[in-house]
Amino acid sequence: MSRTPYETFPGDLGDLRALRDLGDAAGVTSDGAAWLASAGTYPRSTLAFWAERPDAPVVLPCGTAFDVVNTPALFGRRMLDRLWDEGPGSGPVAVFRGRMLLFAAPGTAARLPSLLDWEEWGGRGQAVPPLLCHGTGDAVTVPAPRGGGSPVPAGARWLVAPDTRQPWLPGPEILLWAAVRAARSTVRISIFPPADQDAKVYDVSRRR
Repeated sequence: MSRTPYETFPGDLGDLRALRDLGDAAGVTSDGAAWLASAGTYPRSTLAFWAERPDAPVVLPCGTAFDVVNTPALFGRRMLDRLWDEGPGSGPVAVFRGRMLLFAAPGTAARLPSLLDWEEWGGRGQAVPPLLCHGTGDAVTVPAPRGGGSPVPAGARWLVAPDTRQPWLPGPEILLWAAVRAARSTVRISIFPPADQDAKVYDVSRRR
């Protein structure tokens, strides 16, 4: 998905002008920051905070702008590869404390668990981890618009960053498909992962 030009946004224009040039290698833009801030009760306060501290993560509620599917990092990577290699791509994706956060359409957290139950997810063996679904009433740590200096392994950072005010978000059926494909994958998992597990680049222009 190509970057969109800066546009005015209802609210504190000074805060957004300060965010205009926050885009970094992860692809975060002022439009993406505005979309993330819209998840909270006070978007202008979030934008003002990021204008002053663009390298600081924040905690935002789920259920309005997005839901989040939370997986172990390695299994989430396999899901992400299936989404990009064989599917429609993904929405924004972050990593935090050894977990991968796949941003999904609102309502996914309420629907996906029942779909997983239908697939007898818990009976597929210990190699298949539980998927945590965060929706209405939950909150997640959202990475900063601009990354700090050296990446911290346990820190929050973007793998696929939001760059538009209305990013495409996968729904429960698509994420179920990706999870089942990842579970059936024959990709060999080494206990010694590559030095940079986030090195793969995804073509965000394919996102719907």
